[in-house]
Amino acid sequence: MKELELNVIPLKGLGALYFGMSVEEMTQIMGESTEVEDITDEDDFSTTILNYNDLGISIFFEGVDAPVLACIETDNTNCMLFGQKVFTLSEARIIELMNENGFSDMDIDDEEWGEHRVSFEDGLIDFYFREGELTTINWGVLINDQGDVEAL
Repeated sequence: MKELELNVIPLKGLGALYFGMSVEEMTQIMGESTEVEDITDEDDFSTTILNYNDLGISIFFEGVDAPVLACIETDNTNCMLFGQKVFTLSEARIIELMNENGFSDMDIDDEEWGEHRVSFEDGLIDFYFREGELTTINWGVLINDQGDVEAL
């Protein structure tokens, strides 16, 4: 596995991992995953999740004809967002940082499982908090059946 820069880039990816890349391209960077999960919903839409437990990163592949990297989730506290170590920031500072970088379509909600969520729809990114501390970031893009990244 190559050294991965832990730079969260909304609508683009994580360091050298970019949305729209194939499983083969991604594994050249990340190596083999710790575990693989396959999820199929009631519409037969399938998602494959490659978990890298030692890095705190999960990578989601979607697309019917050609599955591609569509979403990343991390709890790795070394991740950077716009040059700042994001897991050290308060909710207010994350909102400010996202706004400063052009993301303003925000939604805030408390999830039934107990986490507080701050989402930016224009960045397709969710920040999850528990007791005021950032626990997880989940971000991605929209993928069509052919495996192409869709514009927002």
